[in-house]
Amino acid sequence: MSFARTLGELRQSAFTAQRLASRRVKDELRENLMARLREGGTIFPGIVGYDDTVVPQIVNAILSRHNFILLGLRGQAKSRILRALTALLDPQMPYVAGCEIHDNPYAPICRRCRELVAKEGDATPINWLTPERRYVEKLATPDVTIADLIGDIDPIKAARGGHELSSEFTVHYGLLPRANRGIFAINELPDLAGKIQVGLFNIMQEGDVQIKGYPIRLALDVALVFSANPEDYTARGKIITPLKDRIGSEIRTHYPATVEEGIAITVQEAYIEREVDHEGSRLHIPKYVQEVIERIAFAARDDKKIDKRSGVSQRLPISAIENVVSNAERRALTHREKFVVPRISDIYAALPAITGKLELEYEGEMKGADHVSRELIRTAIAKTFDTYLHGVNLSQVVQWFDLGGEIQLSDNAAAEEVLEGLSQIQGLMEKLVKLNVGPKDSSEMQVSAAEFVLEGLHAHKKIGRNEERVFTAGEKPIKVAEKPPFERDESEFGRKRGFN
Repeated sequence: MSFARTLGELRQSAFTAQRLASRRVKDELRENLMARLREGGTIFPGIVGYDDTVVPQIVNAILSRHNFILLGLRGQAKSRILRALTALLDPQMPYVAGCEIHDNPYAPICRRCRELVAKEGDATPINWLTPERRYVEKLATPDVTIADLIGDIDPIKAARGGHELSSEFTVHYGLLPRANRGIFAINELPDLAGKIQVGLFNIMQEGDVQIKGYPIRLALDVALVFSANPEDYTARGKIITPLKDRIGSEIRTHYPATVEEGIAITVQEAYIEREVDHEGSRLHIPKYVQEVIERIAFAARDDKKIDKRSGVSQRLPISAIENVVSNAERRALTHREKFVVPRISDIYAALPAITGKLELEYEGEMKGADHVSRELIRTAIAKTFDTYLHGVNLSQVVQWFDLGGEIQLSDNAAAEEVLEGLSQIQGLMEKLVKLNVGPKDSSEMQVSAAEFVLEGLHAHKKIGRNEERVFTAGEKPIKVAEKPPFERDESEFGRKRGFN
């Protein structure tokens, strides 16, 4: 497809003057969204778990031509959603070539483009913008200034061009004017200083901005979107009330509602589709391992020792599963195994990917992040164990340990070596069929499944395990004999009370 290179060619092309002059960004987003809704396509590909909650609210905001804010805890795909809005923009958009604010060739607003169009007429050069170049994003920090966002006087332009400082040719445009005819996103809006937030009032209400020192108002065409954590968490700052009042829609995001949704997000985002070895080793992640990793995040979000206002990011299971796979990969490479199959012990080896993502309350700080993380893993194992092996009779396995049996399962040991020891445990290997693992499966798969069973029994306190990963008989509760109601008291207190 050939694109017009001058204003004259543009007038004769399919892009009519009336449509370009009247169609603003929010109308463009709205019309393209309506077309996608009619076609029944996915609005935001790659966004999981929001189809019935967040996405309908975003659709309503766009159809209403609102500026909107995504409000939610960390790791809830807020930035990804904002960047995905570019999919609702036209594939190409014409603008006056060389213009810093991508002026509309039919209705230019900057002094340079107005004079250029008046002078060149149909010979005015035209360039084209892709959707990605029409998206401008700024991470709000306390040091952001009005000049950064809106603009300022540029004395260097004045000196080089021989202009007076009052001339519009000396304007240095900020990020907001440079986002003209596109989408402008501000992440972590509460971190923006209150006096800087005031600078957004005009563009959100009247649709224009005024740059310091110039008696002009630029009527920008821009869609404004924001993201923020809840105000009670972002103690660094807050969204001032007049600005909140000007935001059309406030949309709350959330963490995955189900373990299945969490697994889908983790598998999509994590680096697990990797070529393990040039010799052809294959990776297989058992479903129960994926569930345990995902349930760690779910357990952490409910744990009283972890700060609820901070939240537990979806990055926790993503980072954890990457470390789990890497630990299994390291073991497979060391022992030249054909299959890379993660075990539960690999999850404990992935503690560095978990501890740093937990904001602890006072009680958690007293116990330490490592201890809290191990408790979360144990809780996740117990819940996953109940999902797969609820009602399965494992008393024979427990009895084997009660009779003095013990086994050490190192995360560094080869599968063949570990399998030989596991096969000695009476009643264990035949129960693996509940995990869809049988004697014909690889030794790596059998070891992973058997270790999951033992870890599940340990999580339910049926058997014991020490820090060296030696599984033994569980500690039996000590029964304290009750004293007879009138037992003779030989104490000093008893003698004084006349019991002797």
